[in-house]
Amino acid sequence: MDATPFPDDLVQTQRDWTATYQALAAPHPADNTALRRRLLRLSVRLWWDPRLHSRPARAHCTARQDSQIE
Repeated sequence: MDATPFPDDLVQTQRDWTATYQALAAPHPADNTALRRRLLRLSVRLWWDPRLHSRPARAHCTARQDSQIE
């Protein structure tokens, strides 16, 4: 199976997000506010990364509209 290669910086950002989320989910995390802010910054970085949104939005919208018509 061919895997889609992800850029190293994107993989590292996802790892950081996961580690931060796990630290925040632990009982009584140290510096709760800093962890929440870090998680938010990492989430924004992942959400707005242009490499993750390479699929044309119009094709998705057209498919949704077609399914609503039926």
